[in-house]
Amino acid sequence: MRRGDFFVHRCAWVPPDDPLYARYHDREWGVPVYDDVRLFEFLCLEGAQAGLSWRTILHRREDYRRAFAGFVPAKVAAFSKDDIERLMLDRGIVRNRLKLEAAVENARRVLAIQERSGSFSDYLWALVGGAPQVNHWARPEDVPAETDVSKTLSRTLRREGLRFVGPTICYAFMQATGMVMDHVVDCFRHDELAHVHTKER
Repeated sequence: MRRGDFFVHRCAWVPPDDPLYARYHDREWGVPVYDDVRLFEFLCLEGAQAGLSWRTILHRREDYRRAFAGFVPAKVAAFSKDDIERLMLDRGIVRNRLKLEAAVENARRVLAIQERSGSFSDYLWALVGGAPQVNHWARPEDVPAETDVSKTLSRTLRREGLRFVGPTICYAFMQATGMVMDHVVDCFRHDELAHVHTKER
């Protein structure tokens, strides 16, 4: 694929005809996230994706940000039943009542975690070992859908009362937020991010 004036090799899951998807792959996927708002955003979006494609959610991301007050946990936690009904009429997002209600409830749980742990970021990163895990997969089919760490993260978040946080969703969340770096070795981003993570360690 072309990136600026150069042809680059990306992970095979990037659609060749989708510049938005390519930018997401090139600039965000696998980059460590430590900001509570962005972490909550990714948690909501990964939950919204359940049963759907990431492409569907990614192309509605700005609508989700508008609908969910920028994913500021305190604002989403204050959503009422009327807000849920408003969201159910919003054509810009996936109108699944269970997922919408879960996002609001999850925001309230995140606030409780922040109150107890100082930040949602500190809490999550401690659960995954405190530093990004750099993987070296040769083929896309080598990349797992879930791991022991994502299973532990899922169990812990469920105990906290969060919903739509199964092991597969948690692993996708970990990939998106750079808790694991799963670009395959022949993707141009693999060496770039592996180098950064090595320096961070």
